[in-house]
Amino acid sequence: MAASEGYPLLCLENPLLDIQAVGDESLLKKYDVKANDAILAEEKHMGLYEDLLQNYDAKLIAGGAAQNTARGAQYILPENSVLYIGCVGRDKYADTLRDACKQAGVHTEYRIDDTQPTGKCGAIITGHNRSLVTHLAAANEYKLDHLKQPHIWSLVEKAKVYYVGGFHLTVCVPAILALAEEAAAKNKIFALSISAPFIPQFFKDQLDSVVPYTDYLIGNETEALAFAESHGWGITDIVEIAKKLATLPKKNTNRPRVAIVTQGTLPTVTAVAKENGEVEVKQFTVREISKDKINDTNGAGDAFAGGFIAGIVQGKSLEESIDIGQWLASLSIQELGPSFPYPKQTYTPSKQ
Repeated sequence: MAASEGYPLLCLENPLLDIQAVGDESLLKKYDVKANDAILAEEKHMGLYEDLLQNYDAKLIAGGAAQNTARGAQYILPENSVLYIGCVGRDKYADTLRDACKQAGVHTEYRIDDTQPTGKCGAIITGHNRSLVTHLAAANEYKLDHLKQPHIWSLVEKAKVYYVGGFHLTVCVPAILALAEEAAAKNKIFALSISAPFIPQFFKDQLDSVVPYTDYLIGNETEALAFAESHGWGITDIVEIAKKLATLPKKNTNRPRVAIVTQGTLPTVTAVAKENGEVEVKQFTVREISKDKINDTNGAGDAFAGGFIAGIVQGKSLEESIDIGQWLASLSIQELGPSFPYPKQTYTPSKQ
């Protein structure tokens, strides 16, 4: 389709430059970071980025969870299918992000902030774990008035599916709600990723303001557990949490809520709320990959979301969309960082 007709998928979140390197226990200890965690940077973390660049042979990768997802979805979808929105600084790192998206075929509409540099994320790889330390900087400066500009809002109106990364709940809830309300009013699809355990822990009210609009709520098992704990549910069974997520109050009753919880190498759980009040639960075995083929799990969840949302954009069934997500995640973890092999590979359904 021609870009002038709009982009069927619109993604909103925090564009970041990933500074990624293999580290060790002493590096985690130096900056008081846990293995396999995702946190916002504090003063004690500010030396990490230069440390990675100078001492750990860091790679620079276009990141930000939903920007990874946007690139993943475009990997599968026809040309000119994906628009990505966020805020960057006026610097060379913004150009790096722009170029990476352009190369992936993703159209960007960045707000440019003149006071803050482009945001960055230090990604420390230890074995199969990855620890993410994010300094939002310019990404934190996104404003609703950018989204509401006529030339951008016209793209919002042309989009059919909205995907928002939960990290943006720390930045600009009004922009998320503008998309959510547009989706509910026009019966379009609105998908939200929880993104990290700290979102339900420390941004519960912001999350709770958006969840009622959510048609697809996506998270991993630690995010699902954090959601249940922050809401005082008193349950730790992933299937039961998924069922409860699916039946939370919903604005647009024309679509059922679908909760999706990934669990690494364990089966992906889906829960679909039915009109009669029942919940249909399914579990999907992930694609097996031999350990020696796994290069880097950083961005596996973003890749899964990219494949899944591409399936939804194409009108595929829930089952096939999950399978596309798992397929794309299996490709991504064989690459460095949240990236995908070129020349492009073609999706092949699993035999389950």
